[in-house]
Amino acid sequence: MNDANWKESGGEVMSSLSELNDMSNQPRKEGHRTDAEIASLRAAFTQEVAVWHKLDHPNVTKFIGATMGSSDLNIQTENGHIGMPSNICCVVVEYLPGGALKSYLIKNRRKKLAFKVVMQMALDLARGLSYLHSQKIVHRDVKTENMLLDKSRTVKIADFGVARVEASNPSDMTGETGTLGYMAPEVLNGSAYNRKCDVYSFGICLWEIYCCDMPYPDLSFSEVTSAVVRQNLRPEIPRCCPSALANVMRRCWDANPDKRPEMDEVVSMLEAIDTSKGGGMIPVDQQQGCLCFHKRRGP
Repeated sequence: MNDANWKESGGEVMSSLSELNDMSNQPRKEGHRTDAEIASLRAAFTQEVAVWHKLDHPNVTKFIGATMGSSDLNIQTENGHIGMPSNICCVVVEYLPGGALKSYLIKNRRKKLAFKVVMQMALDLARGLSYLHSQKIVHRDVKTENMLLDKSRTVKIADFGVARVEASNPSDMTGETGTLGYMAPEVLNGSAYNRKCDVYSFGICLWEIYCCDMPYPDLSFSEVTSAVVRQNLRPEIPRCCPSALANVMRRCWDANPDKRPEMDEVVSMLEAIDTSKGGGMIPVDQQQGCLCFHKRRGP
């Protein structure tokens, strides 16, 4: 599957193009997808559109339209119109010039973010997830790479490729869906899960936003899986992190899903945190105060 993003001259829409080899009824060639694989990709694309097109919230990327396997698809670029092959699926959403939240955090890995910026981003993400859960939608792949920033640095949730309506019976939702480092223990373990898996992932994202760092960068998939499930491994919270914010992280990534708060409660907890006195991460090259990270990090 190949993805490409394009920006309309007005700068307000972005499209994600997904190529399904042999989507048209042409003879299969060596190296192309099987009919079963194409059917699976079609179903996944349809599921994403079915979830996304109904959503309307300031912290959810706005869905504009979609097409699957259209031979008449033309896209306008700076160099004119480009015709698309018939094996292309296309989702059109609002264009967000700030890019992925993860990229923004990487850029600020050394100097860190002001505490008010951390809290604004955390609240944006929490409110977006609270809205999704109110609509009975479980995202299932909450991570900073799937969060986009607009020109005013508002965080908006994107990529509903594995999102689904929450099952009334938790046993109907099983399997390892998500991204390593953000996956809840019950998901890693192949157990039944519900919307609380998103709450766990939010806790990891909150740590990542505060620290501008990556969780478990030196561990393999098997090491993370074993440590998170059996040893209750979580990212280390810096000593300079305000206790109220650290408490939100710990509650969200509790090993017991039933003990994790609902996302609307998370929003209330974050709104109650006082940002007037600061409390952000201490840059690694700043010698005063709390030195939360001793070794050099980032570029």
